[in-house]
Amino acid sequence: MSAVERQPEGRFGLRQEKRLGDLLLENGVLTPEQLETALAAQRRQHRPLGQVLLAQGMVDEKALAAVLSVHFNVPQVDFTRSRIDKDALALIPEAYAREHTILPIRLEKDVLEVATVDPGDLALLAELKVLTRKRIKPLLGVRSEIDRAITQSYKLRTGVDQNVRSFQESLQPKPVPRRLSDVKQDAPVVQIVDLIIAQAAEERASDIHIEPQQDHLRVRFRIDGVLHDATRLPATLAAPISSRVKLLANLDIVDRRHSQDGQIQTTVDGRPLDIRVGTIETIWGEKVVLRLLERSRSILRLDTLGFSPAALQTFRGLIKSPYGMILVTGPTGSGKTTTLYAALNELNSVEQNIMTIEDPVEYTFEGVNQIQINRLAGITFANGLRAILRQDPDAILVGEIRDKETAEISVQSALTGHFVLSSLHATDAVGAIYRFLEMGIESFMVTSAVSGVLAQRLVRRICPECATAYEPPPEEREFYRQVGGHGMLFQRGAGCAFCAHTGFYGRIGVFEVLRMSDAIKRLLIRAMRA
Repeated sequence: MSAVERQPEGRFGLRQEKRLGDLLLENGVLTPEQLETALAAQRRQHRPLGQVLLAQGMVDEKALAAVLSVHFNVPQVDFTRSRIDKDALALIPEAYAREHTILPIRLEKDVLEVATVDPGDLALLAELKVLTRKRIKPLLGVRSEIDRAITQSYKLRTGVDQNVRSFQESLQPKPVPRRLSDVKQDAPVVQIVDLIIAQAAEERASDIHIEPQQDHLRVRFRIDGVLHDATRLPATLAAPISSRVKLLANLDIVDRRHSQDGQIQTTVDGRPLDIRVGTIETIWGEKVVLRLLERSRSILRLDTLGFSPAALQTFRGLIKSPYGMILVTGPTGSGKTTTLYAALNELNSVEQNIMTIEDPVEYTFEGVNQIQINRLAGITFANGLRAILRQDPDAILVGEIRDKETAEISVQSALTGHFVLSSLHATDAVGAIYRFLEMGIESFMVTSAVSGVLAQRLVRRICPECATAYEPPPEEREFYRQVGGHGMLFQRGAGCAFCAHTGFYGRIGVFEVLRMSDAIKRLLIRAMRA
């Protein structure tokens, strides 16, 4: 670390009068013998004392940083809690940041906070002031943490920015139409799409939204059920990016007026991904949504999904029935397929012939015969289910009941001695029964076939790394009391690097299990006759 005689005047304070070596001794970081050895090496090498100590392994990076923070009267930066401001990153190029081991953290009006390993390097601070035209507030950071934060913070931005510039340079003054199917694999548009998918997979995104706006192209990631802005691109990239995605999904890149659906199989960092693609025309261009499905993800067990002990016992009792139908209901993205697969996983054995018909097959697992809907080949839920019934099945999973025909065949399958699992869109457990009745299925058939209904939602978990205690407002405490909440310890996530500063990490299910008892069956039949 460079030694300076004076610290710049102003809000950042003055350097301690004590020498760095004295502070290291006082804090027990060094022994007098070690200090003498380091000072002798410093005189020979003409290097700052801090660098000599680190090179010889006499001190730990973090221990030295704590003492330097006192020495220079500069606060330390905690990268696990600090949100990196995109506007701040834009002021300093990645190459410059790596060369000087600095990272812009936050921009507030005309003050730029910058993490550095050497707050005493006045020449660097002055150069940064000229480069950014901002007042510089130094923060002390550990070199390894700054290097790691540079890689993480600039990753998507740098890769996309470079390819955006390459794309714009490739445009002629009067661009002419060209076939994107002939685009080279190293072309900017190809790289941009690959970077977006890779970053989304790294950040645990379930969906990527590529949305053309009036003057730009917005890219958002859905993480733990909530959309977050990922990056903003020039509007001129909207058509090429949508065409590149459609090309990967084997869709018609010429037809932009009709909605299209497709699928991409790719690999990101050695992990195989299935990506479902949907396109739709908007007033500003073609919107593309990609749903990421990790093929290598293991099937979860029922006891890891979030069931209460009583609900888990009831649901396990339902799936052990040799026949009948169980419905899993909830909105899109509520984890219905995960629950259905977990249930099938408990049933899966050599004695069982288990068959599924899905659109699409999201995850594969051994021992189960899975069928993919293919409308071009004439395989729909209805006729696919009819074919399954001729395959001597013990248990059948119908991915989703969408129409009366599929509902009727599913009910008949359950009534003829098969065990049927399926999903249905409804707001709650009772609502699923009424959805069946609204489709035109007779009430006596519904009550005879359906054994139980599971309604579920996914709620975000508080991040374990930044969970802090807090006092909720009176109205929240009252609602908590009314719904039967117990306990008086309340927590929320403060936001950190681990959870991308959302305060949440991962999701867990909440469930409502309805067993079709004789009393409920009588009430339903009576209600339909009334």
